[in-house]
Amino acid sequence: MDVSGNSTADENTKLPAVVKAAARQLLVGLGAAGLSLDAVARDGGLAVAEVAAVFPQRDDLLTALVIDAYNGSGAAMEQADQAAVAAGASAGVRLLAVTRALRQWSFDNPAEFTLIYGSPVPGYHAPQETVPPASRTPVVLAGIVRSALEAGELTPPRRAVPGPPLLLPEAVQLFGGVPEAPFSDIIERGIVLWSNLIGLLVFQVFSRTHDSVRDESAFFDYAIAVAAESIGLEVPSGRP
Repeated sequence: MDVSGNSTADENTKLPAVVKAAARQLLVGLGAAGLSLDAVARDGGLAVAEVAAVFPQRDDLLTALVIDAYNGSGAAMEQADQAAVAAGASAGVRLLAVTRALRQWSFDNPAEFTLIYGSPVPGYHAPQETVPPASRTPVVLAGIVRSALEAGELTPPRRAVPGPPLLLPEAVQLFGGVPEAPFSDIIERGIVLWSNLIGLLVFQVFSRTHDSVRDESAFFDYAIAVAAESIGLEVPSGRP
């Protein structure tokens, strides 16, 4: 270390990333339930005190990993959407692009996907700070649906949600307000689309469709197109 202390400062700056990298390796082998500060220190070649200095409790480390996973998956979708918009793509093409991007991220990062979309970690309750990163996925989807609505690319539904709205105010705010009829239930339909997307990824990442589907990539596109029909959006067929 030089007299200015720069070496120590650099090490302290890098330490959180080193700890999280070791924790991600443990996620692959043990899952989130097997994560502990002791295990991370052992596998990362660190002292437990070093790990505890940046993440005092296991839940602090889990929260950091959850936030990183949501941010990573959300960024993949945002980048795909930006590229599609720049290419002048329709809303249907944009939807296919962002869902494919999320699928690729999920297969590239199965442990992180499992952390945020798999079974809940026993004893862990995600704090409020995970909400903004988690919102990046529905925000991308909502933006595409809103654009399709404004561009007249949606076909009116044959059936509306009966009774009063089924939404929390936060969902309405995220979308930018409730549209007028015949699209007054488009937010509910968008949440169905989002749910279908995550469920489909769970099936594919956890190999629930490998013994019944010949081409899982093509099936994914087909399933997204079918799900998009529920909001009146046409998704192109084929794999460009």
